[in-house]
Amino acid sequence: MIAAAARRPAGGRLGPGGGSLLGLAGLVAVFLGLPVLTLVGRSIVDGSLGLSIGSRVVLDALGLSFVTTAVSLCLTIALGLPLAYVLARRSFRGKGIVEAIVDLPIVLPPSVAGLALLLVFGRRGLLGGPFEALGIAIPFTTIAVILAQTFVSAPLFIRSARSGLVAVDRDLEDAARVDGASEGQVFRAITVPLASAALAAGLVMSWARSLGEFGATIMFAGNVEGRTQTLPLVVYSEFQGGHLDASIAAAAILIVAALGVLIAVRVFHWGRVLDVRSVG
Repeated sequence: MIAAAARRPAGGRLGPGGGSLLGLAGLVAVFLGLPVLTLVGRSIVDGSLGLSIGSRVVLDALGLSFVTTAVSLCLTIALGLPLAYVLARRSFRGKGIVEAIVDLPIVLPPSVAGLALLLVFGRRGLLGGPFEALGIAIPFTTIAVILAQTFVSAPLFIRSARSGLVAVDRDLEDAARVDGASEGQVFRAITVPLASAALAAGLVMSWARSLGEFGATIMFAGNVEGRTQTLPLVVYSEFQGGHLDASIAAAAILIVAALGVLIAVRVFHWGRVLDVRSVG
């Protein structure tokens, strides 16, 4: 019976109290979705969305957001994946402290994160002198935007990647080694594919967090149009300037862009699932 229950497809009856669960689930869905739908609907009804799409300020901010988040994501993978692997596969003294430090940016207020970055990379910061001697200015530049996005978003990828790597069956990796595969081949052909779902989820969450980053960016990089003004900063600037419609339209573009990527990732994931089932 247990095996039959495990094979039972999802979508069956919820049992006693199922109506209450569905009602609660619907209430939460409305709570999460209604504000977003209202914002996007308002921008479409009043026509501000179409006008903002052609705005140079919005287009520049959107382009900057996509470029900086792409670079941030590359940095996150390059630096975060090795760290996630070490945390997943190695035991060492102080590991708990390292994990706590990795998780810390998730719970820090974004403004605190921006101030901390400024105290490290600012002109009078801990590393400001050496960078200035090399002729490198980081604060209030596009580089600062990328660093701020990476700082607040990388922990999301590291946490997800660590969980995925821990779940990989080590026996399959050992079998590949017995067959003569090198460590690099094992990682590319066995470890990464088996942990791909967790890695993809971490990348999506990390990218989404980067795209919506505001507090650390404005504290560390400022709000310079064409250089550090990402789309969330346009939303803030337009709202502060009393241009509510422009602020709503910029926010709607941000939502549509993020939603498009999330849908694309899910479609890609479903396609992979279908491919695996067809092969099986």
